[in-house]
Amino acid sequence: MSIAFIDLAAQQSRIKDRIDARIQTVLAHGKYIMGPEVKELEAQLAAFCGAKHALTCANGTDALQLALMALEVGAGDAVFCPSFTFAATAEVVPVTGATPVFVDVLEDSFNMDPESLKRAVLHARELGLRPAVVIPVDLFGLPADYNAIKDVAQNEGMKIIADSAQGFGGRYGNSVTGALGDLTTTSFFPAKPLGCYGDGGAVFTDDESLADVIRSLRMHGKGSDKYDNIRIGMNSRLDTIQAAILLEKLAIYPDEIERRQAVAARYSDELQDRFITPVVPDGSRSVWAQYTLRAKSEAERAEVQTRLKERGIPSVVYYPAPLHRLSAYSRFPTDPKGLAVSEAISKLVFSLPMHPYLETCDIMDICRALLDQIT
Repeated sequence: MSIAFIDLAAQQSRIKDRIDARIQTVLAHGKYIMGPEVKELEAQLAAFCGAKHALTCANGTDALQLALMALEVGAGDAVFCPSFTFAATAEVVPVTGATPVFVDVLEDSFNMDPESLKRAVLHARELGLRPAVVIPVDLFGLPADYNAIKDVAQNEGMKIIADSAQGFGGRYGNSVTGALGDLTTTSFFPAKPLGCYGDGGAVFTDDESLADVIRSLRMHGKGSDKYDNIRIGMNSRLDTIQAAILLEKLAIYPDEIERRQAVAARYSDELQDRFITPVVPDGSRSVWAQYTLRAKSEAERAEVQTRLKERGIPSVVYYPAPLHRLSAYSRFPTDPKGLAVSEAISKLVFSLPMHPYLETCDIMDICRALLDQIT
């Protein structure tokens, strides 16, 4: 047995003719940079999530940096990030001259802990930093607790950049991710729930002035034309071919999100008595970028992963260490109470194959393999 962790080939088979036609159209008109498909995609992305503006860029990391640059974050500013996430969330902060401050996560959702955020804000002030921005992450596809985080941000005068690299299309109450922060960023890396066939990203906002600044920043800080540089910018544009591919993927994305719900539900039904299965709070919907279990111990996780591998079933640890324990980030401030949850769950979590085309028979094979291993 061999099961794909993420089966992009199955998805491509479903829409190959449409993707091929889209690519041929781009080859015919030859507008490979900022061609008409880019504008079309931006309009459809904005409509999908309910944001006024969607601005595509070269990748999800650039999207985060563009958002910080648009907010004019710089030296002396504190930017609050969860420690249990991918490095991109934090690595853009020192680039702007600001200081990342690491916050713990909740044990059930793995998303930012608002109480830890409050402590980290007080600590940042003690260090002489100005609390400027908080970046909650929609980890593994589940939206963060935005109401609680907004309360803290508003009390402290901070802006929110929602990092929805893994969560675009999820729901929090009546809102879709993309319209939950002052700015929202996402990634179209191929393995993401909505991914292209290369790198890509986007920034969402309802603020017209921020949107105008990001349009300028992503094209070298241009003004009225590309040789009228009115600010220091960067080169971060989505290729037209990638936009064309994303248009066809976006067309089937609502259906794929529903299929992901079914896969996750089957996993949870089968595994909840033996493992700590993912929690989706009432009123929220995950897009299930990952389906992540917790083992009872680090040793059990290692044993489970070894035996899964022997049966041709891939599993991945996201993330083997929280950011504040990595050498590049160990010098930055943290919640003074510590980040105990981030440290604990990094030793226990492991993710199973998750994609919309996972067959029921494969899901059951995976579950049987897991349940047979535990005594």
